[in-house]
Amino acid sequence: MTSPEATPTRRVVLAGASGFIGTALAQSFRDEGAEVLLIGRRGPGARWGDPAAIAAAVDGADLLINMAGKSVNCRYDAANRAEIFRSRLDTTRALHEAVAAAAHPPRLWINSSTATIYRHADDRPMTESTGEIGEGFSVNVATSWEAEFFRGELPLTRRVALRTAIVLGDGSALAPIMMLARVGLGGPQFDGHWPATRAGVAAGTYHRYRPNSRCGRQRFSWVHLDDVVGVVHFVDETPSIDGVVNVSSPNPTDNRTFMASVRRAVGARVGIPTWRWMLELGSIAIRTETELVLKSRWVLPERLEAAGYPFRYRDHDAALAAIVAERRATRRGTDHR
Repeated sequence: MTSPEATPTRRVVLAGASGFIGTALAQSFRDEGAEVLLIGRRGPGARWGDPAAIAAAVDGADLLINMAGKSVNCRYDAANRAEIFRSRLDTTRALHEAVAAAAHPPRLWINSSTATIYRHADDRPMTESTGEIGEGFSVNVATSWEAEFFRGELPLTRRVALRTAIVLGDGSALAPIMMLARVGLGGPQFDGHWPATRAGVAAGTYHRYRPNSRCGRQRFSWVHLDDVVGVVHFVDETPSIDGVVNVSSPNPTDNRTFMASVRRAVGARVGIPTWRWMLELGSIAIRTETELVLKSRWVLPERLEAAGYPFRYRDHDAALAAIVAERRATRRGTDHR
């Protein structure tokens, strides 16, 4: 009796796997039994700058995911701005060329994008159908990135760009926020007037004060890491989804409410507010930008909700409690080794 042929192992190609989200995605596909091939600065599957290796990785793959890009948690000086652009556009362009030339291109290509593409929104939420594109450096990065991703015809490959909100998880940008909350600095971040420089205005990096977002009322859209992974799998399994998709919890909050939740999650009784001038000086010291906490991001996942994606974390209090519990469990496990 002839045994049935074994099902070929599915190949998933993941670019930018060394990051917070990429690491989780790689593990999730390995847990499913897929062959996960990584593209990065040091491989191990293929390296940037080696088009032959990238082409070999992509040709015959079932799924291509690109999460590559320099972190925006830095000062927006000329060198960092150039690298933020280059690390997104050059990697997406290299993958585009590989997909276009492949004899057997992937059926789906998921590319990272950002919910920062929308304008500062404190009047109404931004959805895929009604959202308004903003202006400035970060928006220019996002629109250029998506333009490179969607350019030209790739008739055999479905393309989806994930406009992802701020991702919460153990090891994310949430870690320093929790640290500040533990030492009593977990209050709301207040917007306010700050002098503009000619260079900042020209580069599109100056954050303009909006009175409607004063007193920590700037909107805060977020998504738990588990839901980012879940959305990638959901998009993979839902052929009707293409184009741009907002990856954000259906229940955004505001800065003041979120920081109060962080304090509760870590057991901090006091949270001193920080004003714009304090944030500007502090951001210089820790090499970041105030836009990351002062821009009002009000994003809703219209398409995911319509398609029936079951969000695991819809409430930020539950998400924060789960992250704190995970951190404590990890520490206990490390202590017992």
